[in-house]
Amino acid sequence: MNPLASSVFILSLAIGTTLTLSSHHWLLAWVGLEINTLAIIPLMTKKPHPRAIEAATKYFLTQATASALVLFSALINAYYTGEWAIALLSTPPATSLSIALMMKLGLAPMHFWMPEVMQGIPLLTGLILSSWQKIAPMALLLQITQLVNLELMITIGMTSILIGGWGGINQTQLRKIMAFSSIGHLGWMIIILKFNPQLTIFNFILYLLMTTAMFSSLMTIDATKMLDISTSWTKAPTLIPIMMMTLLSLAGLPPLTGFSPKLLISLELIKQDAVLLAALAMLFSLLALFFYLRLTYIFALTLPPSNSSLMFLWYSTTKTNMMAPILNAAALLIFSLSPTLLLFI
Repeated sequence: MNPLASSVFILSLAIGTTLTLSSHHWLLAWVGLEINTLAIIPLMTKKPHPRAIEAATKYFLTQATASALVLFSALINAYYTGEWAIALLSTPPATSLSIALMMKLGLAPMHFWMPEVMQGIPLLTGLILSSWQKIAPMALLLQITQLVNLELMITIGMTSILIGGWGGINQTQLRKIMAFSSIGHLGWMIIILKFNPQLTIFNFILYLLMTTAMFSSLMTIDATKMLDISTSWTKAPTLIPIMMMTLLSLAGLPPLTGFSPKLLISLELIKQDAVLLAALAMLFSLLALFFYLRLTYIFALTLPPSNSSLMFLWYSTTKTNMMAPILNAAALLIFSLSPTLLLFI
């Protein structure tokens, strides 16, 4: 793709998200969401492959449906309140608005588009879809959280944690595994959104950091399936142990960064007398832990059948990615800084 065209599309992504974040008007927020949707589709199809075209079509149809529901709900809200302000939201449209935003985020049971779309696009576009594209819908959800139905949020959150773990168990494609990982992490954020929005923002920031670190590492070794990572130690011998730890951080194991949001959310749920909810969330997370540990096992304890010709592959083919070590270090070592970060949120 032409560098000028790529710059225009990336700038459009930034403008769309900024417009949604800074708007107090539902129409402007909807325009920002639409700019985001239209700007990423050319990035999905920059390699003209049938899978990429299929992924872009599925993404466009899903996002167009969700955007139409957002606009329809905003019109109904304007009919009830006489205002287009985001802060003035009546109860009936709040439920349909929240469902539309959750569809844009890819939460279960509106998640079916996300693994298929992730599988058909390049790793860099998958990173944008898993991180940047989530910011605007999450910001709108945070603004309307006081009027959203609590039972709806808990049901969708628990379903997302379950599907995020269950769906990733039988996968061999790394992009699909990262898609189900995203669904599971977003489920934790939605569960606690009504009780403590500050913890949702904290979890979202750490999710963005860990997901960006994992995708940047996968781009460094050019791995898209499990077979690729079984021989990846010859491409980047020093990066592989760090990627293993990043996977364990995504799984939420102590004392890594990913443990802090799960710990704080579980404590908050217990404080809100939702002990059963916290227990079920942790139990469902064990499903996701299975495929994270399986990936770690492939990184650490498997070797290719004949490795004599691959011993010095890293010397000639390793690509330089200066952001990968910085992001991985942050994704591993922020656990001790969690209280400080919460003070700034």
